[in-house]
Amino acid sequence: MDELVERVDAQDRVLGVVSRWEAVREGWLHRVASVMCRDRQGRFLVHRRAEQLSRFPGHYELGVGGAAGVGESYEQAAARELSEELGTSATVCLRFKFLNRGGLSPHWLGVCDAVLPEIVAPDPGEVAWHGWLTESELRRTLQQWTFTPDSQEIFDRYLACRADPAPSQKRCS
Repeated sequence: MDELVERVDAQDRVLGVVSRWEAVREGWLHRVASVMCRDRQGRFLVHRRAEQLSRFPGHYELGVGGAAGVGESYEQAAARELSEELGTSATVCLRFKFLNRGGLSPHWLGVCDAVLPEIVAPDPGEVAWHGWLTESELRRTLQQWTFTPDSQEIFDRYLACRADPAPSQKRCS
């Protein structure tokens, strides 16, 4: 059975409940959460998606995430995905959201971040490989490896947000 998501408008207001498959097929906006994971040294977690996944198999990705379920906040969805994909839990903080038109279908993407222990236990059905990269290593690999279509934009927006957070931006530490 396909997961249910909230169809939203251009202002991220809920219009109704639909299946994720239907939202993607019809190009309807819905919510997706992603969490940028860092370790205590500030390195970024990068992973390669499993080959059997229907969306972007074998592509590298910066964050772990997925569709927000009905009634689920971006942070709740990000925390759930951390548990499902990496077998770990952490406090996640929503840093920003944007209307993402890259990838499979348009959606609101809530980008969170979290500090994780270096040891994670990824689900092999989701993650084929993972590693911790410094910011300079990540900049290099974004140009060399095949990442999901929105990875560069997410990384650029994340760095901009980190460098100059808006006064109204929620702060977590």
